[in-house]
Amino acid sequence: MRLLLASASPRRRELLAQLGVQFDLEPADIDETVNVGEKPADYVLRMAREKAAAVAGRHTGEALAVLAADTSVVIEDDVLGKPVDHFDGLAMLARLSGRWHSAMTAVCLCCEDGQSEEILVETRVRFGQLTRAQCEAYLATDEPWDKAGGYGIQGLAGAFVSSIEGSYSNVVGLPLHETWQLLAAAGVTTRLERTEDMGGSE
Repeated sequence: MRLLLASASPRRRELLAQLGVQFDLEPADIDETVNVGEKPADYVLRMAREKAAAVAGRHTGEALAVLAADTSVVIEDDVLGKPVDHFDGLAMLARLSGRWHSAMTAVCLCCEDGQSEEILVETRVRFGQLTRAQCEAYLATDEPWDKAGGYGIQGLAGAFVSSIEGSYSNVVGLPLHETWQLLAAAGVTTRLERTEDMGGSE
């Protein structure tokens, strides 16, 4: 079955490639505004669902599956999106400094029969105490600007993280274990299933 990844994120592309899945990229273009009163978990699930539906809708009748994901950084029930400017990024880092927050990722797999499966994974992350100078130095790099919460755990900001509870790949943008389970249940073959098949035939 042909698989489309409804994302422009290079991090999701790299993570999905780790599973040895053959896929094509087709980013979704949707409104990502948080609705008034919308809970963070409901928001990321809706985003993943709408991304998958937007791309699947372009391929009606084709034998394919669409995988979409959305990751948000959440603190005190507030969704922190991508920083819009320097001061926004500085405010985000100051708010995360010395505290726990959550990284929530929703993953939706939409199949050719119109059925979809979705999961929500939450990882708790704690930042050490950051100085203004450290935040400014980080914001002077290219790293924060396309990332929820204004930081990338897989890059320089990994030095900010003092503790993590849960899936690391989830914070990067795609929980590998849960994504593998979704794909396997839908019959999308990864390198793990191919290895298993080869081992069973010997």
